[in-house]
Amino acid sequence: MKPRCILIPGNGGARTDFAWLPYVKRGLEALGCEVVSPEVYPDPILARMNIWLPFIDSFKPDENTILLGWSSGAEAAMRYAETHKILGTVLVAPCYTDLGLESEKESGYYDESWDWEAIKGNQKWIVQASSMNDPHIPIEEAHYVHEKLGTDYYEFPDKGHFYPMEEFPEIIEAIKKYL
Repeated sequence: MKPRCILIPGNGGARTDFAWLPYVKRGLEALGCEVVSPEVYPDPILARMNIWLPFIDSFKPDENTILLGWSSGAEAAMRYAETHKILGTVLVAPCYTDLGLESEKESGYYDESWDWEAIKGNQKWIVQASSMNDPHIPIEEAHYVHEKLGTDYYEFPDKGHFYPMEEFPEIIEAIKKYL
């Protein structure tokens, strides 16, 4: 059975046809993965957990599924993995706090403590990509997530918040190691 990958974009637009996501979709398909890439997620501006997690669940992720989350999509992937067995996650520009932003507080991802052990225990591997010059996510947030989850960690000096990039070959190569 070929692995499935669900693409989970960030808030503010919640599109999977944006930036490097189409490139990664094509790359994963070339590796033999089935890719679930809904054009737009519901509640695209706030990406609230109580709407996004059921939406992700509607695709029936299982132990053969990779969740690839970018920005608030990474938080959705981590929260999903707290309570569901999956194959692995790819976290691009994740954070673990609301960063002091009201819009992030409203999302609901930060209302409860993170169950880091459950997130790790419910999957076989976790890849993380963060950038030192991300204008939205301080690198200390990335380091904390890496420390708590023991991720396969990729830190870049200059990729910002990973847009307006149109290609992201490093992610394809990172996933390829686990397939």
